Amino acid sequence: MEWMLMPYRRYFEFSGRSRRKEYWMFALFNFLVYLAFMFLIMAVGGTMEYGEQPEMGPLASVAMIAMFVWAIATIIPSLAVTFRRLHDTDHSAWWILIGFVPIIGGLVLLYFYLIEGTRGPNRFGPDPKEGEARGV
Repeated sequence: MEWMLMPYRRYFEFSGRSRRKEYWMFALFNFLVYLAFMFLIMAVGGTMEYGEQPEMGPLASVAMIAMFVWAIATIIPSLAVTFRRLHDTDHSAWWILIGFVPIIGGLVLLYFYLIEGTRGPNRFGPDPKEGEARGV
């Protein structure tokens, strides 16, 4: 659980490096939160049928608003952990813009998120695995 919540403790920290584990645990945590919101919305009367106008009761509307607030609150830590993950692979955070290139951009970013970070210090800071091995 610590790895899932670490990006929230480093909310505005765009410099430095983040390990794969921190990035992917954060992504998993957010996926589970959105999944819980979707189940809650459907459980309290929201419909999610394709091609139809959604009908919602008052509780489903509240849950939708809560999900929207969650989405807004996670924009900054999501960007920050993504920047730090790119830094760990010795890439500038500007590489995030390649995501706007259809298909290829997303695949390039996915590759960067999946590969191991550079060993030892790089231009963005010390290796986060070394600090963990020393117990820092």
